[in-house]
Amino acid sequence: MCAEPRPLIVVVEDEAELSQLICQHLEGAGMQTQPYDRCAPALRFLQRNFANLLLLDLNLPDSSGFQLLAELKQSDINVPTIFLTGNTMEANKVKGLEMGGDDYITKPFGYPELVARIHAVLRRTEAKTDYNVTKNVRTIDGPFEFLGAHVHPERLEIGFPNGSVHKIGRKELGILAYLHAHVGVVITRKELIHSVWGIHADVRSRSLDQYIVKVRSAFEQNGLSLECFKTVHGIGYIFEPPAPAARPAPAPAKKK
Repeated sequence: MCAEPRPLIVVVEDEAELSQLICQHLEGAGMQTQPYDRCAPALRFLQRNFANLLLLDLNLPDSSGFQLLAELKQSDINVPTIFLTGNTMEANKVKGLEMGGDDYITKPFGYPELVARIHAVLRRTEAKTDYNVTKNVRTIDGPFEFLGAHVHPERLEIGFPNGSVHKIGRKELGILAYLHAHVGVVITRKELIHSVWGIHADVRSRSLDQYIVKVRSAFEQNGLSLECFKTVHGIGYIFEPPAPAARPAPAPAKKK
């Protein structure tokens, strides 16, 4: 029988004794912990590794918890975050939540409550991703038009103008959705990979090329050209679909 996975909690707290106590209680509750007393090493860790949750103090020796969360958001690292701080000012609590924090706990606190709040945030986070097909597409997303075809995320299908219905893989769907949302701009290969697979994915450019070949093949087999999806050598791609044909102006009414 497989053991339940232990969520990894990154604890950023500069009070050494408190940090140690927090880690002991979380590990006793079946979690893994990774403690830091500065923002910079915590940021480097989260840029390279997946974590289930970030437990974050506000006032740290090298920066602030607000600044660390802002830098994570700028890097498209969306780790659930609970602020754990002695700062009781309502303005700071509002700021933390508006920045994307999931909870705000003030010191002193009880460890059973801390564990319960972490579990609550983890449950909410898991529920948010229940419908995810890829990082950028959900099964509850509505259909969209792509070069005359209709893409249906809820069924993982493309309906072509010739009446053919083509089943599509998750990654091909993610690529089409990203192109649809980024018309006329250069898209780097890394940007496309991170948007579809996730920022921590270890995906090679050759693997991305194979999925793009599948997308091109599906359209060409059904009479639609993807020539407007072009390679920008050394950088990535650009998707520039032709503008829809203008409708002819109505003929002027004849005078009686």
